[in-house]
Amino acid sequence: MGIAWVFPGQGSQKAGMASPLLDLPEARERFAAASTLLGRDLLAIANGEGLDQAGEPSDLNDTRNTQPALFVVESLLVDALKHQGRSAQLVAGHSLGELVALYAAGVFDFATGLALMQRRSELMAGAGGGAMTALIGFERAELEDQVAATDGVVIANDNSGAQVVISGTPEAVAAVVANIRCKRAVPLPVSGAFHSPSMAEAADSFATLLDQVPFNDAWIPVLSNTDPTPATEGSVLKQRLRRQMVNGVRWRETMEKFGAEGITTVVEIGPGNVLSGLIKRSLEGVTTAQIASTEDLGL
Repeated sequence: MGIAWVFPGQGSQKAGMASPLLDLPEARERFAAASTLLGRDLLAIANGEGLDQAGEPSDLNDTRNTQPALFVVESLLVDALKHQGRSAQLVAGHSLGELVALYAAGVFDFATGLALMQRRSELMAGAGGGAMTALIGFERAELEDQVAATDGVVIANDNSGAQVVISGTPEAVAAVVANIRCKRAVPLPVSGAFHSPSMAEAADSFATLLDQVPFNDAWIPVLSNTDPTPATEGSVLKQRLRRQMVNGVRWRETMEKFGAEGITTVVEIGPGNVLSGLIKRSLEGVTTAQIASTEDLGL
């Protein structure tokens, strides 16, 4: 039986997600370390109790809080699973979840991952001015033609055969939505055109930081967003991560790779069940499970 661990990204966060984990070893310590790094009480924010602070974001949905909060939550669950002797044959993460997958695979430690997530979130928050819309139920060839014919828009998240997210300038995104036949078009509450060329300056700054960070070889093969083929070499995984902010999330291909690699169980580690839902609708014969609390861990 092949097992894969997957880690959700932004959009999976929910107020109160830290509370079911506070009895885990290092839980309060990790939130305290994150709060010190960020200069605000991340545990209170993650539990929906954030107080306004002059000039500091207190909303969990602010990407400067979302990304580090999810990293802390998901890393605690990873370590609890490892403590129980559990492991996986493959790991993958959706967008920011890729950094958690790299942590789970031993590519870097918690402090390094937290620092990377802080800088990533700040850079993405500062690269505003764009728009993203989820499209559900469409003809793929028609969508690809429309995107190719419209300047300033790309497919940012290729989530499944029936769901994608387009990203770009507000005008370009609106033009594609107006000209495509789909069941639903859902604008996303984001501040920028993530996973598009609009992130080029932010990606360059993040790449400069990555150049200074040593990446170990992974002990579990990682499927990256920009190249969903198994890799363990630290240098390869770093190069793939360098391109992630400007390239799309190839989640549809990631799921296909699970099937090709003989994965029969996929465990979603973190709040929510978005990735599990995509897998259930896309892969036959694959069982899914969610781990988001000590209760899910059997503790």
